[in-house]
Order: sequence, then C-alpha cells, then structure tokens
Amino acid sequence: MKVYLDTVGCRLNQSEIETMARQFRAAGHEIVAAAESADMAVVNTCAVTTEAASDSRGKIRQIARAGVDEIVATGCWVTLQPNEARNLPNVSRIISNDNKDNLVAETLNIQTTNLELFNLEPLNRIPLPGLHRRTRAFIKVQDGCDNHCTFCITTIARGAGRSRPIADVILDIQAALDGGTKEIVLTGVHLGSWGQDFNLHLRDLIKAILHDTDVKRLRLSSLEPWDLDADFFSLWEDARLCQHLHLPLQSGCAATLKRMARKTTPASFRDLVAAARQIMPDAAITTDIIAGFPGETESEFAESLDFVREMNFAGGHVFTYSPRPGTGAARMKEQVRPEVRKERNHILQGALEESAKSYRQKFIGKTLSVLWESATQYDERGWQMEGLTGNYLRVEAIAPSPRWNEIDSVELNELNAEGLQGVIRKSG
Repeated sequence: MKVYLDTVGCRLNQSEIETMARQFRAAGHEIVAAAESADMAVVNTCAVTTEAASDSRGKIRQIARAGVDEIVATGCWVTLQPNEARNLPNVSRIISNDNKDNLVAETLNIQTTNLELFNLEPLNRIPLPGLHRRTRAFIKVQDGCDNHCTFCITTIARGAGRSRPIADVILDIQAALDGGTKEIVLTGVHLGSWGQDFNLHLRDLIKAILHDTDVKRLRLSSLEPWDLDADFFSLWEDARLCQHLHLPLQSGCAATLKRMARKTTPASFRDLVAAARQIMPDAAITTDIIAGFPGETESEFAESLDFVREMNFAGGHVFTYSPRPGTGAARMKEQVRPEVRKERNHILQGALEESAKSYRQKFIGKTLSVLWESATQYDERGWQMEGLTGNYLRVEAIAPSPRWNEIDSVELNELNAEGLQGVIRKSG
C-alpha cells in the first residue's frame, strides 16, 4: 500500500510522522511524496491557533480532492474537534492524541502481540519524501504539559506531561545515527520538563546522549525559561550542542505575562539570557511573542516592544493572539480589536527582523560548519545548496556536486533575504 503523510504545526508533529513512516515501512508499505500517488493518507493536525486549525481542515480537504479515499486524521485539532473531523470528506478514521502511538497498528489491524515488528525494524534514515524531507532527525522525548498558560490550547489537546525513559531515547537516536543522520533535534510539548516524573532534569538526558552516542550535532527545540538556570548552559562546553536556544517570551510586559500565567518575568528572562550569552557570546537566541493578548494596553505593548528590542533576539515568531475555546484568555474581558492585534504583530515582526539582520551581520567574514538540507540543480557552475549552521543561520552556497546531508566549512560573505551567502572552503 502507498501511504502519504502530512502534518501541520510543530516539530513534535514532524517527529511523530517520521515515527509513523518508519512503522508503515516496517510493515511493508511505501511512503510516497504526493497525495495523488497514495492509497491512504495520514494527517497530523494542529490547533495552536485558529489559522493552524483552518490549515488542518484544508490539508484534509486537499488530500481528498487529490483522490485519496481513505484518510486517517489525528493530532491536536482532531482531539479537540472529533465530530467536525469525522465529517470532513474521505476521513475514514480519527485517532486522538492519547492513542496516536497506536495509529499505525490500528490502521493496519496489527494485533498488540505483533507490535514487536516495529521495534525490530532498524530505524534507517530514510527521510520523508516531498515537503517533509529533512536531514535532521526529530526525536520525541516528552509529551503533554502541566502548565496552564491562559492562551494555550495544546495543554488541553496533549494532556499531562510525561517523559520517555533515557534508554528509549538513546535507542531511537542511535538507530537514527546508524542510518546516517548528522543532527538530532530533541522535541516535546514542554521539553524543559523532561525528567520531572523520574526526579531527573533535562540536563541528565543531554549528558547521557552526549556520553553514550557519537552524535555530531545535538539541537534542542523550544525551552521554557523557568525550567533553566545559569548552570544549565555549562553543557555547551561540549561543542556538539548547537548554539541555538529558542526561549519563548510571549510578552515583554510583566503585567501581560501575569495574565498569561507565565512563570517568568522580564527581569528573570533578562538574567537568563545574560547567563547564556556569558557562556555562548555568539549563540542564537530566538523567541515567540504574542501580539494583542487580552487586556494589552498601548503602554503594555510599548513596554513589551522595548523589551524585545533590548534583548536583540536572533529571530523569532510573532503570533497574533487567537482566542481558543476552553482557554482562560478566551474568557477574559478587554479583548483587543483584531485590527490592533494585526498592527502590533507587524510592528513586532519589524523589530525581530531588524535584530535578526543585525545578528546575521556579525558573521560576515567568519567560517562556520553548515549541514546541507537541500540541493537544487543550478547551472553549469554547480548545485545550489541550502542548509543550517549550528546557531541556526540559513546559508546558501554553490557546490560542484550535491552535498545533501553533508557538513561543510563555509565562509560567509554576504547577507541575503533570510540568511547568508557563502563559499565552501572545506568539505566533510
């Protein structure tokens, strides 16, 4: 059977469809790059914003129009809106988040006693075809969240926080490395909480991975600032840890953060960033910001904007506040008008773009290692390569032959629209 996999949303969703791909392959089925070629499709949906929920519905309809008669819908939006999902065209089965790990087994009618099939199959590094092709392996180490941020629907959709044991994580990572992966990305809904159910800390998992594997690059996805302390950054003495920290701020205003029920303040966030930069002066520190949260006055927005500018982030995402049914913020009074939210989003985007450009500028003339993520036939001069440095700079260069999933030393010589242009100085 030919299976098409698609996803909306976070890196955790990406990790989950990679796991599904391995399981379908282990059971003898083929993963295809286009819905038009598929006998069945699986869509891992998202509900973090109204736009993500709309995109999820749109994905399912698009796949149905492509002629796929059997669509399995799963993920956060499906968990929250099962009846609506069930009524979309050609949806034959819906599977909520709490049963997602059994999706492939249930879909293929594989008995529980035969699940060893999935564990025996080597995790060969066969990237997902099409748009979800990645050189990096996304490894799910944690799921769920025990925080109660008033804007967040994910806590409701994903349930309570729980961690995967170190041994299981190491097995997945080692198998991915054996299959040729150069970079591992640890993912979770609340990654920084990993280990709390084991009386451990995320640092213990990182130390184990660095000690027990020969991973070339280890990257962490989003980390809540209250899960970290200054000592955490001493881990970066190991050069294999990518110098990139994504620390969601959400607002630079103390009063707004309090309404969000965030366990941080601008002052503590400032101190944390200073501690990270003391150890890693060139690290990329990126963030998430919400524009137009309920009750955000002009003065609160100005305070938040000033703080964002002060932090000199290397980039980030700005989300226009989106009321999600069932969350505390959706019930708050003084909802900010949609046009004001949109305007504030534009201003914040401009501030982050300015600081991101300033950050990239610092690396002109320097030589950094780049893991190539794509290779496109260019012209007689060679191949157009695009990839990422350890500190998450997007780099383009010309290579005489395709270098996909290889790491090269690249001299960065000029800015381009979203990253830098460089010249390959040393291969391998």
